[in-house]
Amino acid sequence: MYRRHGQKLGLVFLACDLLVTAAAWLAAYALRFGLWPSPGGVPAFHAVLAGLPLILLLSTLAYRSCGLYEIHRLRQLPRELGVVCRATGLLFVLTITLTFYRRDSYESRLALALFLLLNSAGLLMARRLIWRVLRHLRHRGLNYGRALIVGAGRTGKLVAETIRNNGWTGLEAVGVVDDPPPTEPAWLPRLGTIDQLPRLVLQHDADHVFLALPLSRYDELPRINRLLSDLLVDVQFVPDVPELAGMKLRMREVDNVAFISLRENPQLGWHQNAKRAMDLAIAATGLVLLAPLLLGLALLIKLTSPGPVFYRQQRRGLNGRPFQMLKFRSMRVDAERETGPVWASPADHRCTPLGRFMRRYNLDELPQLFNVLTGSMSLVGPRPERGIFVERFRQQIPNYAQRHRVKVGMTGWAQVHGWRGNSSLRRRVQFDLYYIAHWSLWLDLKILWLTIWRGFRQRHAY
Repeated sequence: MYRRHGQKLGLVFLACDLLVTAAAWLAAYALRFGLWPSPGGVPAFHAVLAGLPLILLLSTLAYRSCGLYEIHRLRQLPRELGVVCRATGLLFVLTITLTFYRRDSYESRLALALFLLLNSAGLLMARRLIWRVLRHLRHRGLNYGRALIVGAGRTGKLVAETIRNNGWTGLEAVGVVDDPPPTEPAWLPRLGTIDQLPRLVLQHDADHVFLALPLSRYDELPRINRLLSDLLVDVQFVPDVPELAGMKLRMREVDNVAFISLRENPQLGWHQNAKRAMDLAIAATGLVLLAPLLLGLALLIKLTSPGPVFYRQQRRGLNGRPFQMLKFRSMRVDAERETGPVWASPADHRCTPLGRFMRRYNLDELPQLFNVLTGSMSLVGPRPERGIFVERFRQQIPNYAQRHRVKVGMTGWAQVHGWRGNSSLRRRVQFDLYYIAHWSLWLDLKILWLTIWRGFRQRHAY
């Protein structure tokens, strides 16, 4: 069974982590005093070795308390990276506290900083290597898990496809268990009925059971739980929430009562502060570096057509609140007097020649860096729309209003995938909801990099 393998893997990871930590502790000493002179002289090597047992003890406590050895097949790499960073950060704090409390002769702040960097990098590399070896062994039939899926409907099919597309889990979906009269699924064989589930688990040597019933059949879950109560099998519940496309479920427990959050803004607390700090730093730097370009475009606009340099348009931002978005003016003054609010089109006669060029390369949107500085926009987020379009789209597209749970942005997940302008609005919303559900600072940086890497010239930019 997988539980026994999980315990063995936990011990393997612990042994490797401690070896890496010990090596990082000694390497930090060698680098610090080998590369940089020390006014107080080089401490004796035995002083460094004397502190190593305590460091390894603190490492064990920090790593276990942060959950580094909660080995599970469904644990993904990004989540493990976060756990490793938290564990090494906690060890760093404990190490500083112990070092200065004991007043060791070896208390170099630079060496401790090097230890943090080397240990973090070493742990990540070592764990990636172990997972690669484990994946190779699983391909050869070792440490492989077998899974049964309860439910032959849409959710069951989604589970089967997810298992098939993520070979790193080491799982094999061997069949579906469901009561008639569901039609025979084409994606996996139906092995039997739910009442036969205990026998089927033993017959197929399954160590995972995925409960993927439709919402209308949740009253059967207590019966299934009773059937599996005497079996040592890992049971995963897959909720049937098709209307929450792009939203991530989060569970909390208070006094043994589970609360499942269906809609939660991930950009709260320190995450919000970190994103705001990144916005301020990059926007301020961008304005300084792009100042010659901005001044040149402003001068060209003034020389080539009458009217103001900037165009202020009311858009909807965070929580649907209106704000004034800045752009370089790309159309004639009073261009919408006859047409009213309309979307841009490839042959938009309202544009000036310079305006058409700026739109093609998104140069007209550079003044939105000022919106980022004032806090009405972010560098990355769903693109803002005008109020008249927001009200229309809310009635036409499910979950459209969820885009306003976060700040709107100059670029976004949908934009770097080509979904902007007069393109499929439903696809754009899907990408925006995916961004909200999976938001992280790393994802923001990735989107910014893709925006620069793929250039400002994109499809549907006019």
